[in-house]
Amino acid sequence: METMLRMPIQPDEDLEKHPIIFFDGVCGLCNRTVDSILKADRNRIFRFTPLQGDTARALLPPFSETTESWSMIYMDENGLHDQSDATLEICRRLGGFWALLGLSRAVPRFIRHSIYRFIARNRYRWFGKKDTCRIPTRQERARFLP
Repeated sequence: METMLRMPIQPDEDLEKHPIIFFDGVCGLCNRTVDSILKADRNRIFRFTPLQGDTARALLPPFSETTESWSMIYMDENGLHDQSDATLEICRRLGGFWALLGLSRAVPRFIRHSIYRFIARNRYRWFGKKDTCRIPTRQERARFLP
C-alpha cells in the first residue's frame, strides 16, 4: 500500500485545522494511542473516528475484512497517510518532543512499514480487543466523529 491512499472524495478546508485520525475502535493499543494523543494535543487539533464508524465508511476506500491488517490512517489537507507514515505525520503535527520521533523518517519506509505491520498483526494478542468501539467521555465528544 502506498503512503497516500486513494480518496473517494475531496477533503474540505477544515482538514488543515482539524485533521482526522482513523483508528481501530476495538483495539486496546489503538485506544491507548488515542488517549496519548488526546493528552499531548493541547491545541485540540485532531479529530478521531473509529475505522468501524460512519465517517470512515464515507471518507475511506473499502478495506479488508481482516481487522488484523488494518492500519491507523491519518487524513489531513495533503490526503491520506497510513501505517508508519500516519504515525510520523501525527507526531510532526503534535510538535515539540513528539516531532523528534519524526526523525525516524530517515529509516527506509519498507523497514518502518514492516515493523508497523508486525505490531498491527499482533496488537489484539498483546494489547487486547474490546467487544465494542470506544465510547468517548463527555469531555471528548466534540473531538470524535461518528
